[in-house]
Amino acid sequence: MLSTSLSPRGLALAQTLVRMNTVSANSNLELIHFIRDELQALGVPSRLTWNAARTKANLFATLGEGKPSGIILSGHTDTVPWDGQDWSVDPLSATVKDGRLYGRGSADMKSFIAMALAHAPQFLASDAPFAVHFAFSYDEEVGCFGVRDLIADMRDAGIAPLACIVGEPTSMVPAIAHKGVYRYRCCVRGKEAHSSLTPHSVNAIEMAARVVGKVRDMGEAFEREEPRYAGFDVPFSTTSVGQFHGGIADNVVPRDAEFRYEFRDLPTADAKAMQAEVVAHARALEPAMKRVAPDAGFSFETICEIPSFLGSPGDAVTRLAQRLSGETGTTLVAFGTEAGLFKQSGIPTVVCGPGSINQAHQPDEFVSLEQLARCEAFMQGLAATRALD
Repeated sequence: MLSTSLSPRGLALAQTLVRMNTVSANSNLELIHFIRDELQALGVPSRLTWNAARTKANLFATLGEGKPSGIILSGHTDTVPWDGQDWSVDPLSATVKDGRLYGRGSADMKSFIAMALAHAPQFLASDAPFAVHFAFSYDEEVGCFGVRDLIADMRDAGIAPLACIVGEPTSMVPAIAHKGVYRYRCCVRGKEAHSSLTPHSVNAIEMAARVVGKVRDMGEAFEREEPRYAGFDVPFSTTSVGQFHGGIADNVVPRDAEFRYEFRDLPTADAKAMQAEVVAHARALEPAMKRVAPDAGFSFETICEIPSFLGSPGDAVTRLAQRLSGETGTTLVAFGTEAGLFKQSGIPTVVCGPGSINQAHQPDEFVSLEQLARCEAFMQGLAATRALD
């Protein structure tokens, strides 16, 4: 009989990880080295892949070395900041009260990592015909940057997993789809002049506004015309402009402006085509700009490209997650994850983890102890599994 109560070991590990400050702007090495050392004590080596500055690392480890294939348990180690948020507890305190574990990252998503780590001995002792791989990444919150190197390193090492379970907070309901997140920065170069001499200038803000208007028009067209994808809170692709900067004074025609925008595309849509449409609109504006100032124009920079994810209720890993979680159905989630990147690399993937996204990134972020207990039961069931199907 699998336990339905939370173990002291599982809770203690979750508290330990929450107390480590791994906001994306910081290093995650305290947490990565802690996990590495815990695994090393069990005789399990870890593969680390680093960022350019070697201030952050991904960790990949195999529990059950020598088995022909394995199932990935995937989690990101970084968190969003809490600056300006009104917390009633210290965000790094890992306070437990009223049946909840509070702290930044408690729901998103250190608790899943802790539950996986707590069950490392069971995975090592398991008679399952597959190994369990831990894949813990950096910089997910700012663009899913770290996991790309982790996947590349895994492939270079000849590791071909059976499936991947991404432990983002889904309240332990297996999620089989999410939208993509594509963010870009547009910089506009115009020509400054006194505001009484506007025909001698190229107003960067005004030209930027024309492209912002295009982004907005596209969003309205998606809402009006795009085929609906049932199950999403917003069942069509969306656009949003999040930042806009430009100008130095009221009586100076601005030379420079920039703005940032994003697409959140359905799994059935094409975000690259959306971006190409924006760029084409901007290029059509440039000839008139260059007649006044030859160096005027638009430049675009990719901030992040997180692909959408689309699994299937019929996938073996989805059915496995249903059995282990005790859920008969599946769900879709609005937020982006690393699942699309694992799926793109040819690995069947599902998203399933403790806690709710409604608590993530919020003041007093928490995960309920009941959810942690359900995740522990999930891990115990995985260790006892004898076949993926």
